[in-house]
Amino acid sequence: MATGTGAPVTRSKSQLAYHFVKDRIARQEYTPGYRLVLGSIAKELDMSVVPVREAIRQLEAEGLVTFERNVGAHVSMVDDSQYRYSMQSLSILEGAATAMAARRLTVDDLRRARTVNERMIESLADFDPRQFTSLNQEFHSILFARCDNPRLLTLVEAEWGRLGHLRASTFTFVPGRAQESVSEHENIVRLIETSAPLSDIEDAARRHRSATLDAYMDHEHPTETPGLAAH
Repeated sequence: MATGTGAPVTRSKSQLAYHFVKDRIARQEYTPGYRLVLGSIAKELDMSVVPVREAIRQLEAEGLVTFERNVGAHVSMVDDSQYRYSMQSLSILEGAATAMAARRLTVDDLRRARTVNERMIESLADFDPRQFTSLNQEFHSILFARCDNPRLLTLVEAEWGRLGHLRASTFTFVPGRAQESVSEHENIVRLIETSAPLSDIEDAARRHRSATLDAYMDHEHPTETPGLAAH
């Protein structure tokens, strides 16, 4: 990694261990319930157990890992309530971050966002839910990356990480939602492009995220109401 000045950024050993484990959880190499043997991870990374333990504590704080005395650490189990909470949180956080970034986005940023959305549209013909989800994250990252509140960005990225653990791709369950999603993407870009009120941009981004949750909950629990906060 490098900073804006070109100086390299060196991750600490605990950060290396954190990203090592988190990436494997996101890719589902470490599936829910998987026992995390700290000594084995440390050996694989050629480091002591101490930084690995620090990384596990951080992942535990994020809800990705559960630690039990006399049992050890394992990847947290998944349930729909956790997925719902993350999606609800992300709709609020990402909506706010997108609105805060809107006036800072350049013509090139919006062009890149549209290019990604076009790739998403093209992928609908031979639909791969995981690829679509990866492109979806790339699209949204472009729109909120210029938010000038680093703590808000950290929260957004943390929820994206949780979602990667909870569901490899929501679109696996509701592939029909993908077509609606790309249309909503274009609407968000257009709102930003035309300098629409920030409240309208935030509302569109929030509704977009909430609609995906609603589609999933209707599919998995057709008799239940997701109970989203008003927006």
